[in-house]
Amino acid sequence: MAQAKITENTSKLASYDAYFEKAQRRKKLPRNLQETLTDAFANIPVSSFPQVPGGKVIEIDAETSIGDAVKILSESNILSVPVKNPAAQNSLDWRERYLGVLDYSAIVLWVLEGAETAAAAISASSAAAAGVGAGTVGALGALALGATGPAAVAGLTVAAVGAAVAGGVAADRGAGKDAPTAANNLGEDFYKVILQEEPFKSTKVSSIIKSYRWAPFVPVAMDSSMLSVLLLLSKYRLRNVPVIERGSPYLKNFITQSAVVRGLVGCKGRDWFDCISAHPISELGLPYMSADEVISVRDDELILEAFKKMRDNNIGGLPVVEGPKKKIVGNVSIRDIRFLLLKPELFSNFRQLTVAGFMNTIASATHDATKAATPITCELGSTLCTVIDTLASKLVHRIYVTADDGDEVVGVITLRDVISCFIYEPSNFFDNYFGFSAQEMLGN
Repeated sequence: MAQAKITENTSKLASYDAYFEKAQRRKKLPRNLQETLTDAFANIPVSSFPQVPGGKVIEIDAETSIGDAVKILSESNILSVPVKNPAAQNSLDWRERYLGVLDYSAIVLWVLEGAETAAAAISASSAAAAGVGAGTVGALGALALGATGPAAVAGLTVAAVGAAVAGGVAADRGAGKDAPTAANNLGEDFYKVILQEEPFKSTKVSSIIKSYRWAPFVPVAMDSSMLSVLLLLSKYRLRNVPVIERGSPYLKNFITQSAVVRGLVGCKGRDWFDCISAHPISELGLPYMSADEVISVRDDELILEAFKKMRDNNIGGLPVVEGPKKKIVGNVSIRDIRFLLLKPELFSNFRQLTVAGFMNTIASATHDATKAATPITCELGSTLCTVIDTLASKLVHRIYVTADDGDEVVGVITLRDVISCFIYEPSNFFDNYFGFSAQEMLGN
């Protein structure tokens, strides 16, 4: 078992190295510019980065119930949260005090993947609270999980959690803007289920903390360099970095990929930023993946197949394409699960519900015909500045790169990719800076 874990960690670190080496190799920037910029970030303290809204980092205890965790994420309008170890409340060592970082999608995908036991405890009346008939939901669960027989009843749990996601419980900044009005009532019904019914009532965060989309707790100190943060958010694929004060285990800040990219927008007018961001993305080696590496979904495929692809490939979104030339016609993301699960009418023909039909439903539900029909894209000739502006203003995590004719998807640019454009990793940086290796930090 231990050997398998070591092998998995070694493979993970090798993929981090391969990604970053490709990024550095493809960038067509003068080496002295990259060195100067990396040195500059190495001398900027983390304490200079803006605080989280309200100035206090939200945390939850590992013994918090799933229902309460969902409620905290929703009310705090956040997507992820550090998880504390209740057995180490008085410890001054952050390694003992924190167990990891819980992403909201982990809750949803925990249900999708492990709902067989949970479903047995959810009654048909609870399913009705989510607006779905028990028979229909059971069939959906079988299709979603690739299950047959008794496992089909797992769909009851899927529907219940879907009510919460749809009802604005999804901790998605701005989610309330596109959630249908009917979702609010479903959200209220969901709380009745998740706070009163088993197994939700007694299931704790600790039981799913290391499930899908779990992230290790890898903090930096207030006097650490921003270079350490940028490397963790880019090369090492963390979506967020906790900030602590030396000698104290308590969190002082929580820096996300999105916050860094929004911060880059504020750097316009500075020579170093303008010098790099004025380049077309193709001159920076973006996108880092080739066209045949792009994972997409056809508009005539079942929407459940799209969510399976996201789950199996550990990605948060897919471009929707049509025809032999793979013309991009839309986008679906893991957060769109809320729409699949909230509307009872979707279940009446779920066996035939295509991605195209699903996108049309979203457009109708949000009263925004352009939402699904207009994917967020750029061209190879677009500047990095334009890409950064789009990612920040649209509050999205990826932008699709199309060929010059604006049709075929030839790549994807993520927040991680953008951050990678501005830095490189000095030799043995983490070994020298933290006193322990990246493998020790990320492999636990």
